[in-house]
Amino acid sequence: MIDWLTGNVGVVAALAAVLLATSLLLLVLLLRSAHNGRLLSGELDAADREIAKLETGIAERAARLRIVRELHEVAVGSISAILRQAEGSRYVVQTDPTSASRSAGQIADLAAGALTDLRRIVTIAGESETPTAAQPSIAAAAELIATMTGAGLTIGFTESGEKFELQQGADVAIYRILEESLANALTYGGTGTDVRVSFTWTAEGLQVLVDDDGVQAAARRDGLDPNELAQQRSYTFQDDLNALTEVVEGEGLTEMRQRTVAYRGVFNAYAVPGVGFSVQAIFPALRYDNGVHGVNLAR
Repeated sequence: MIDWLTGNVGVVAALAAVLLATSLLLLVLLLRSAHNGRLLSGELDAADREIAKLETGIAERAARLRIVRELHEVAVGSISAILRQAEGSRYVVQTDPTSASRSAGQIADLAAGALTDLRRIVTIAGESETPTAAQPSIAAAAELIATMTGAGLTIGFTESGEKFELQQGADVAIYRILEESLANALTYGGTGTDVRVSFTWTAEGLQVLVDDDGVQAAARRDGLDPNELAQQRSYTFQDDLNALTEVVEGEGLTEMRQRTVAYRGVFNAYAVPGVGFSVQAIFPALRYDNGVHGVNLAR
């Protein structure tokens, strides 16, 4: 055995080198595995902490929402009582001034309580939120259009009918609908998209229409003729029907729909085959809307 080893020193050295290299490789792999395990464990711990943080945040928001809902119901009840007292006072102010005076005092107390509850709602709902900017208004629509034009849209605006003053909430809702519609046109249509905005005022309502040619704009950017492409493709009745009946979903569209429905309006958003996208928000009774009905209470 010794003679064999002596005569094969090179082979023995090679085997030893292989064993040493294998041992070192195994050691490196073991160390790397341990390191990766620590990294993975750390990432899992961080993920667990983030999940716990999110769950806590969700629980806190859910609790605030429950409180807001409860205070909202209380405030609605107070305001309803104020309306009943005011209606009653209207009929006794001439015949029974003493009763009308008591009723006015009760109205003042109820109003103060309702205002306190509403302030609590704003405080609770606004916790952990960043301060909000001043409420926008469609009076600033020209500035919004100028901003979006600078971003790359080509916007035409028309307004018809006799304009009337909007309640602040409705004013904000319509501005946000216009803002989101233009943002969507820029996001999905891209620069060079042609947008047509129209406000049509009726005796008691408002119709907002925002049409864009995002599909054709994409063709123009690719150096193609949109009209030629439209002629090459045949559109069927089913294409048009799908465009009209399909419910287009999305966070921005959902918010626009909710804002419209909040003021008893009708919202439609659909793709126009071969052209682009259309957004319609129709408010049939916006002028005298008070959350209950839309008739002129002064009549």
